[in-house]
Amino acid sequence: MDVQEVRKLDAYLKRVFSNPKIRVVPRPKKDDSAEVYIGEEFIGVLFVDDEDDDRSFQFQMAILEDDLVEQD
Repeated sequence: MDVQEVRKLDAYLKRVFSNPKIRVVPRPKKDDSAEVYIGEEFIGVLFVDDEDDDRSFQFQMAILEDDLVEQD
């Protein structure tokens, strides 16, 4: 994943989720994925899928049970 691709993904996610605080950041020593943040909070990883010469991206986000507890 090169810098230009990271920028395109960053702009795409900001537009799709209507959230300018989303950031896509390259991962050190990895060229097949990037980290996704909202502000300073890490929310998931974007992976490149190059199978069958059809490039696509998969967003993976874990949601912990503790995150589902309502805050008062």
